[in-house]
Amino acid sequence: MKTWLIAGLLVALAFAQPAKADDPPAVLAADPADRDALRATIAAAKVEGVVSYWDAVIAPETSDEMVALFLKTYGLPASFAVKHTLSPTLGVVTRVEQEVGSGNVTIDMASLASAPWVNGLVKAGHVLKYDSPEAKHYDAAYAAGLGLKSYYTPNGAYAFVPAWNADTLDFKGKTWKDVIGAVPPGRISINDSPNSATGLLSYMGIRQLLGLDYFQALAKMKPQFIVRSEQTAERLVNGQDLMAWGGSPGRVLQYNEKGANLKFIFPEDGTLLLGNATFILANAPHPNAAKLWMDFQLSVAGQTILSKKEALVSTRSGFTSPLPEYAPAIDSLKLIPMDWSKIGPEEIKKGKIEWQSIFTP
Repeated sequence: MKTWLIAGLLVALAFAQPAKADDPPAVLAADPADRDALRATIAAAKVEGVVSYWDAVIAPETSDEMVALFLKTYGLPASFAVKHTLSPTLGVVTRVEQEVGSGNVTIDMASLASAPWVNGLVKAGHVLKYDSPEAKHYDAAYAAGLGLKSYYTPNGAYAFVPAWNADTLDFKGKTWKDVIGAVPPGRISINDSPNSATGLLSYMGIRQLLGLDYFQALAKMKPQFIVRSEQTAERLVNGQDLMAWGGSPGRVLQYNEKGANLKFIFPEDGTLLLGNATFILANAPHPNAAKLWMDFQLSVAGQTILSKKEALVSTRSGFTSPLPEYAPAIDSLKLIPMDWSKIGPEEIKKGKIEWQSIFTP
């Protein structure tokens, strides 16, 4: 009797939540026990009909590719809209703060590489608690402080690193220190840290590795201050600058695909990764659509597009990069450790004052 009962239970479990002929790929790939919940979320997202997403990294062309596969993956109609806005990091910060401050939230999701700022949103109750089914693949990222389980997860990570145009500069350096004196004064750009949240955080992290005297030497090179990574790359292409101290591998990739010959290094003495924290606002007007967009970005399919198109370093465990030259495996880099949980407004203020005392005294 026990044998028959066990056998019957196993059969029942095997056929629990069976796939349906009209199920979209995401439901077919889901664990059987999760299918009904996912079907319900998809149905609710279809009713919402839209998701509004602000971020500081994803180019419009990348967004278009992601949206096409996203709609197919979840069986959403062509009328479903992903309203993506690319903005400087401080622009994302300003917009989100305005909305949560006024109580009139129109944005569903945002991504930006400022864990200290997102931690503040979490503490204030402005971030939706959501355990994505993809979150189990990001435990290492949470342990490294690049995300906060149940609240935000990096859809990728990036770094500001030395970059140059190989058509105008024959640079053979391999470290941050090799940059000093590599080009004449006035022919190098750096991140305008007082006006770039990620630029300032990057400075604060690399400052731990290199020390004050390094940046004082960098200041003597009379660098140009640039906010947007696109402009940093463009200035290398058109010859305005010979080198960028804080270039973006993603922008190097995009310009090289258009025929440029830009190069960059992940410095052997250390790279600071900034996790592109992705979160859903607590009062998001389209929470179900936002959950699906979050899940998709963190999936293998989403990570593949983000790595391939934006050169984001995936923090998903076991992920194989489609573009290792630009977006290598995270464990192949010598990382500069940074405990973002200990960085608050006061530390950021001090970092900004120090940067200004060096570069704009």
